Amino acid sequence: MRLRALLETDALGLRLLGGQDELDRTVRGVMTTDLRDPSRYLSGGELVLTGLAWRRDASDSEPFVRILAGAGVAGLAAGEAELGDIPADLVEACDHHRLPLFAVHETVAFATITEHVVRQVSGERAGDLAAVVDRHRRLMTSGPAGGGPEVVLDLLTSDLDLRAWVLSPTGRQIAGAGTPLPGPLGATLAGHHLAATRTGRRAPHRAAVAGTTYSLFPIRNAGRGAVPAARDVRESVLSDWLLAVEADASDWPAARLDLLQGVTQLIAVERDRREAARTVRRRLAQEVLELVQAGAAPAEIAARLRVAAPVLLPGLGVAPQWQVVVARVDWTAADASAPGGVPGDIAGGPVAQALLEEILVDPAVSGPDSADRIAVAHTGEEAIALVPLPAGPAPLPDTVGDATDTDADADADAGLPAGGDGAVRETGTGAPAAAGAGTGAGAKPGTGAAPTAAAQDPALHADALLAAVREPLSAGLADDGRLTLGVSAAVHSAEGLRGALEEARHARRVAAARPGRVCAAGHHELASHVLLLPFVPDDVRRAFTARLLDPLRDYDRRHRAELIETLEAFLDCDGSWTRCAARLHLHVNTLRYRVGRIEQLTGRDLSRLEDKLDFFLALRMS
Repeated sequence: MRLRALLETDALGLRLLGGQDELDRTVRGVMTTDLRDPSRYLSGGELVLTGLAWRRDASDSEPFVRILAGAGVAGLAAGEAELGDIPADLVEACDHHRLPLFAVHETVAFATITEHVVRQVSGERAGDLAAVVDRHRRLMTSGPAGGGPEVVLDLLTSDLDLRAWVLSPTGRQIAGAGTPLPGPLGATLAGHHLAATRTGRRAPHRAAVAGTTYSLFPIRNAGRGAVPAARDVRESVLSDWLLAVEADASDWPAARLDLLQGVTQLIAVERDRREAARTVRRRLAQEVLELVQAGAAPAEIAARLRVAAPVLLPGLGVAPQWQVVVARVDWTAADASAPGGVPGDIAGGPVAQALLEEILVDPAVSGPDSADRIAVAHTGEEAIALVPLPAGPAPLPDTVGDATDTDADADADAGLPAGGDGAVRETGTGAPAAAGAGTGAGAKPGTGAAPTAAAQDPALHADALLAAVREPLSAGLADDGRLTLGVSAAVHSAEGLRGALEEARHARRVAAARPGRVCAAGHHELASHVLLLPFVPDDVRRAFTARLLDPLRDYDRRHRAELIETLEAFLDCDGSWTRCAARLHLHVNTLRYRVGRIEQLTGRDLSRLEDKLDFFLALRMS
């Protein structure tokens, strides 16, 4: 039954206080509660009755209404027996969350309303109950455990003549029955869904594209064992799947809506299964990341990589090259008065982790989900992906920002083929493999790229990663979110990972300096700093170089130590101790002493990419 029918029933004595535009919501049940958080007992579609015993002061209304709206209840009816008039703060909170609010006269018992709703709902559903039960039985026996979401979608097509697709938050097709949904259309539908979710509109959302109407249903597991619903929509909006149905569900009967709700529940189980399968890959990435950040020995890092390689690239047989991708999602301070607003900060790390896992999946790959080859960890507000690449042609040296020592013995420790110095390198020209498609780990690039091009350039490129997802992600980030992403060059050894991580972080900071909701930068853009040198004012040049190089020049004059020459050689050798010592005809220990003296005199750390870059620029400007 509809909320409007309740309001038109004089015997119930309901008075509408807000939500005139939401009176066509369907009521599927009724619940009476005075708990401050009744979410565990709600499944969606209920008319909630409350005597307001949970309210102690005005600050209690916003959290209570937010929980009800998040659970998908149809409306709230508050009794006047306890406080008399309904408090204004409750009316305001319901208005913010678009939740219809009724006042129940003190002479009307909640039992009267409950009996009426149950009788009406039961009567309306009686004629369709057998069909609904039969369809649910067939769905449950043919659901994800028996063949994946495609089986469920096939049943929708055969039983109800509905074409439907399961889409990721970026619009990538996860499952579908019949004709695949074109990639641009999927991105457009995902953008509609994310925008509607951010504004607090009740699902299903209606989207009209090129003369065709689609209904968009969120896929969330609300059953037993489900993960508790996010208290802020921004915590989940960029990771939830959606079901796109080629039909207008605004005039569907309650039985059909119930059936589609059951479909989303079944698909949510499959999503949770895939999410659980990512735990191993995330743990591997976290272990490697912790070792890299702690400065562990390359041999120890290499041992972990040998464990990770078979999981991330099954059947490859040898350890691949690796790239590091760093992503960060930042939210501005929430406004508690806005739809879905919650005071306080939102942890960006888990959001960025789920989003980066999605971005790195190649939408053109068929068969097993290529997310099975992506390992993403998160630390603080950052998400960090360790992306394996298949063996490609001999890479060309990058120009700036290479990793630290990358000698043949380190390659051997990592279980990699000898013959390269293992430094961070660029494996291609930087041109995207296909417009609008990121290249998954070890996967063929998106549609439009020739296979030979893929073989020649297996590396990830920042611009290509975000081309296809910028539109929907911008809708999900709305006016208070921002995604920035940085991509390192390929690294051929365990020892190169630390430099690759710093390189990706530095590239992300370059992206963060740009305007826009969704921005990315690659390692090749770090070299562009050199192009700016001629435009640096002379006084700035002198101050910059004096601060970094004058202490070394003074020391060289007094001790004839040749620290400037050592610094230049060290940077030219990409931080390789062995090659630098050979070039200067020094013992490695002598070189380490000189580098230590440079760091002591300048207060810089030559293992950090930022400090290497500063020295590089200072030497160029001098």
